[in-house]
Amino acid sequence: MPRVVKSILAASGLLVLAGCDSGDAPSAWKEYALRGAYTASISTEGTYSVIGSFDHGGSLWELDNHERLYNWNHRANTPSIIAATAFSPEESYAATADQQNLVLWSLSTGQAEGFWSSPAEIMQMDLSPNGNYALLGLANHTAVYFDVKRGGVKRTFRHDARVRSVDLSDDGSLALTGSDAYKVKLWSVETGELLQELTLGNVVDTVVLSPNKKTAFSSGSLDKAILWDIDSGNEIHTLSNIASFSQKRISYLSARFSPDSQQLLTGTASGLVQLWDVNTGEELKSWRVHRRDTYGPVQAGVYAVGFGQGEYYALASNGIMNELK
Repeated sequence: MPRVVKSILAASGLLVLAGCDSGDAPSAWKEYALRGAYTASISTEGTYSVIGSFDHGGSLWELDNHERLYNWNHRANTPSIIAATAFSPEESYAATADQQNLVLWSLSTGQAEGFWSSPAEIMQMDLSPNGNYALLGLANHTAVYFDVKRGGVKRTFRHDARVRSVDLSDDGSLALTGSDAYKVKLWSVETGELLQELTLGNVVDTVVLSPNKKTAFSSGSLDKAILWDIDSGNEIHTLSNIASFSQKRISYLSARFSPDSQQLLTGTASGLVQLWDVNTGEELKSWRVHRRDTYGPVQAGVYAVGFGQGEYYALASNGIMNELK
């Protein structure tokens, strides 16, 4: 099912903010969805964001000016419940999916270029270069490499439970998947061979590959988050504080490596964004995303993070895009 957050009304606008506890406040924020979102993605170079909002369905935003470029829904004049979104690595295509159907969109024209039905409920997805294929994490215990432009499954990766997290390498040669069976699996897209397998302590929320294909990040729900070596499968750094898990458990909902693969940006279910040094595992900086109600109990989960030109971005479940410096 798509993520759901409590709906809270707030005034829109781009605001400069003061400090915040447990991490810096965003330098600015902009409302993209009045009552919150089901899902969101930020493109590789931090140029665009696609969001599935409660009220308006899918839409594409240009981040530099916070401008909504296109409304993307699967039926005319009917907001779609967008459960998953993704960008191709070179920023030429995006995809939106409801629970069963997938639409490929051109970023240059805003027009749909393909509409297909998935073999099962779509949990998460990622796109290959030029939007030719989509890696779909499905509720039927498989991930599939799907031909988005012509239709049909090219490769099936089988699991023992729902596949709720997926990521493709930028060249489309590797697929990383995470399932409710606590397993993280690295696959060859060309051959379907299982290259590595790791076991976490809970269902796998987030998986992501570095651009240089040397490092991966994987995290379990309310469980540890690790950086690990793709070639050996060995753990390099544990980013969460295992010693304090009985007092403070963390769920990471999003992650993105920097273009040079030297830094990692992560976002948690409680609204914390952290920047990490990949080589040392050291936290370099942290922020707390904007909350609509400063004094209320509701946290905003971080659905997407991204690297921009001189700043970082975090799009939260409350529908607010945060600029971080």
